[in-house]
Amino acid sequence: MEHILNMLPLSEAWREEFRRVAAGHTQIFAPAGIAEDGAPLPVEVYENATVILGNPPVEALKRNRVLRFLQTRSAGMEQYEAPGVLPEGAEVHNAVGAYGHSVSEHMFAMLLSLMKRLPDYRDRQRGGGWEDLGEVKSLLDARVLCVGTGDLGSSFARQCKALGAKTAGVRREAGKGAEGIDAMYPIGELDALLPQADVVALMLPHNAGTNRLMDRRRLLLMKPDAILLNGGRGTAVDCQALADVLAEGHLWGAALDVTEPEPLPPEHPLWQQERAILTPHTAGGDHLSDTPGRIARIAIGNLKRFLER
Repeated sequence: MEHILNMLPLSEAWREEFRRVAAGHTQIFAPAGIAEDGAPLPVEVYENATVILGNPPVEALKRNRVLRFLQTRSAGMEQYEAPGVLPEGAEVHNAVGAYGHSVSEHMFAMLLSLMKRLPDYRDRQRGGGWEDLGEVKSLLDARVLCVGTGDLGSSFARQCKALGAKTAGVRREAGKGAEGIDAMYPIGELDALLPQADVVALMLPHNAGTNRLMDRRRLLLMKPDAILLNGGRGTAVDCQALADVLAEGHLWGAALDVTEPEPLPPEHPLWQQERAILTPHTAGGDHLSDTPGRIARIAIGNLKRFLER
């Protein structure tokens, strides 16, 4: 019998489905680690769980030597893959596929805001300014390069294509296509692709190969009037270099939902760049009402397969 700690935010209908799938096993429901009485879960609950659904504190997991299955509610799970966090042999699954809708719409909104200069107009609105700021951009016939073409990149590409953009993608397995991507390329061709793109959208996980992928050299490879977006991991962009190139007049603009570090220190120069939009890692999470259900659907499928072995 498994001892299941379910930390997912679930409706009563979803709880009933988890009870049905895990019939015969013990299951505690504690969204975000909060017990039914409103108190934080005792550490022993984390220590004794053989199955955890959600994102438990890393320190609590380090004392668990019986865990067999972890299903995170996030796409990233780097903190749980560090040595000494999980018992040997424990399975780890993430929620890739749950956030494409939410993150891609957020990035798409920021892209159009930059193209139409909406942040600039909003800034002037506060002072009663009525000024035509001139040229704007369109996605019609624009070249959009998606660096990372999983659920997030593919969803974003489809939205851009709906407004007439031409899309290219970069991934490790260039022979594997993705919906919404017109042409796929290996990561080794990134430098050749950057000067051709009107929009560069980063939807990457964190690993050694993506760390500061967009450094000063690559930022300067982009068209002077291109737009950079980052909706994956903050470590993919050198934020100091980005602030510098924007201050030097390079790029039409940049929009980031993630940064490194996160949050940026108050004195970081990127805060002051008028052609930058920064949001506090809010593209994903539970900001759309359908996201918890998407996470639950992924989790219950993985749990069912685990319990049926």
